[in-house]
Amino acid sequence: MSLKTGALIASAGMSSRMGGFKPMLKIGTISIVQRIVLTLQQAGADLIVIVTGHNAELLEQHLSHMGVICLRNDRYANSQMLDSVKIGLAYMQGRCDRILFTPVDVPLFTPDTVRTILSDGNPLIVPVYDDKEGHPLLIPSDLIPAILDYRGEFGLSGALKSCGRERRLLKVNDSGVAFDVDTPEDYREMLNWHNQQLFRPQIRFRLAKEVPFFGPGTALLLKMISQTESVKAACSAMQLSYSKGWHILNLMEQQLGYSVVKRRHGGVNGGRTCLTSEGEELLNNYERFEKEALISIQEIFDKIFLL
Repeated sequence: MSLKTGALIASAGMSSRMGGFKPMLKIGTISIVQRIVLTLQQAGADLIVIVTGHNAELLEQHLSHMGVICLRNDRYANSQMLDSVKIGLAYMQGRCDRILFTPVDVPLFTPDTVRTILSDGNPLIVPVYDDKEGHPLLIPSDLIPAILDYRGEFGLSGALKSCGRERRLLKVNDSGVAFDVDTPEDYREMLNWHNQQLFRPQIRFRLAKEVPFFGPGTALLLKMISQTESVKAACSAMQLSYSKGWHILNLMEQQLGYSVVKRRHGGVNGGRTCLTSEGEELLNNYERFEKEALISIQEIFDKIFLL
């Protein structure tokens, strides 16, 4: 059975040193936060959670069609990054076997680096480039309770050290893991770096019959319904209107010819909605197809463009 991989991006800060709203600054035609999301998706993350704070509504709308979950740190102005990390980890506990973590300040690591981290075999990994520790970290889910309980003054690093688990310092040939974008000078340097890089493939898969009816956003909607047992709660978590959510579900069932969700009524706590067995099978098969296809596409790209 494969491990369920989550990814957590801390993006609640005020970007005070940057002079602009850092997550939405552009790298080429996409924003910093979009680049991180696409990198993690391309590397095979099953669930991506972003903790927002400053300009939360603007950022959540910016990400509304990317198939991610947004959680808010409403106390962002008077809290540390670890507080945002705890919000994300508390949500991901029980949903993922391992979590990739990065602040939004580190947008340049590559999908290949993420795959290297995931395939290394060690549960707790810190990537290292030129003797400098970087991101994304790989954190096993069994450390989440200890991180949530940590009350020290040394942030996530201190929380991980307090767990007593040995870290694997994994050397990678990717300067992006250690490139923090904190100031306008960093941003200009990042743009220069970006302009010198080779292009890379970015693929998003959709299933179609008479019309397209299933893609990354649809898959996330089904996952959220499975987790929350509520279409309304799933739509809210995705910044999706309730009517739009049901439109997606109705179109999917019309094209497939069978039900993917079922409602159960009654009880003190009211009814709930869950996936049918056919809906669960469809979601599992799509995720398996997506992962295997991305690996094959990367191999083809490397063969044609890089060899």
